[in-house]
Amino acid sequence: MGHDKNFVRFIIIKLFVIFSCVMASTTMAQEEHQKILAEKFQEKLEKIAWDLPGVMGISVIDVAGKQKFGVNEKLIFPQGSAIKVPLLISLYIRAERGELDLKEAVPIRAQDRVGGSGYISHFGDGTSSLSLHDLAVMMITVSDNMATNILIDKVGMDNVTEIMDDLGFPKTKLQRKMIRQMESVKGNENLSTPLEAASIMEKIYHCDLPISGDACKEMQDIMAIPHEGAIATGTPPGIRVLQKTGSIDGVYTSWGAVDLEGRPYTLAAMGNYGDTDEAREALTEIARLCHWYFSRLAGVTKYGTRVPPEFLEESR
Repeated sequence: MGHDKNFVRFIIIKLFVIFSCVMASTTMAQEEHQKILAEKFQEKLEKIAWDLPGVMGISVIDVAGKQKFGVNEKLIFPQGSAIKVPLLISLYIRAERGELDLKEAVPIRAQDRVGGSGYISHFGDGTSSLSLHDLAVMMITVSDNMATNILIDKVGMDNVTEIMDDLGFPKTKLQRKMIRQMESVKGNENLSTPLEAASIMEKIYHCDLPISGDACKEMQDIMAIPHEGAIATGTPPGIRVLQKTGSIDGVYTSWGAVDLEGRPYTLAAMGNYGDTDEAREALTEIARLCHWYFSRLAGVTKYGTRVPPEFLEESR
């Protein structure tokens, strides 16, 4: 009987080993499939960057799968209005610390008027006020430079750079107000890298910031208010997009987080030494490409079969 039991045990162990090998082989096979898809995506990103007459940097982060893709992602680029994202984060962090009140009403004065501003540049001198929160909405959605410069005075330029450094983004720097060409000539440019920008957007998406969940949601909601930008343009309607775009002569940048069901991702792309319109078109193409790639990973089984989301949820 002992021999029979040992034989049965041997057979069970052998079957288990065979089954495990088969499963491992299947998993590896599927990983190879996904690797091919990822390589195609990377190659397409590289082609877009190479075909742009100027210089382009790209960073894409797979929020669910933790994959990272990049082209020149560690190069430093001028940011234009995209630097308003670190300013927004710093505003909320300083409010969380009790150093600022988002409800504080700030008088709109003629002395703060600057190019690239919208409606508030037509307000009377000191006849009305806007809260810090409302100025932030105008800064992000219509990229109002007057609202931005008022917020820079309130938050503090050095505080923004310091907060970014504390968060682990030492190359992201706010060094001048909006529409200050002479400061740009002196080298006091607002800077970041594609990798830092995409990583900052990932922190916003995950609410991985030293602020409350409610404050983070409010900040996300501001960035998700529909407004013009290459990432939103290149993403199909109906998908929530958090974004901020910036452009100055020869430069175009965009930071975003795309809440694609089942496969969210963040991206940042930046172009310089070229034509702003060309860079904008390339960035829109990058946004379309990102959706092409991540939509193929969302809502599929391990064999790449597409099934309704409710069935995938039931199988987990």
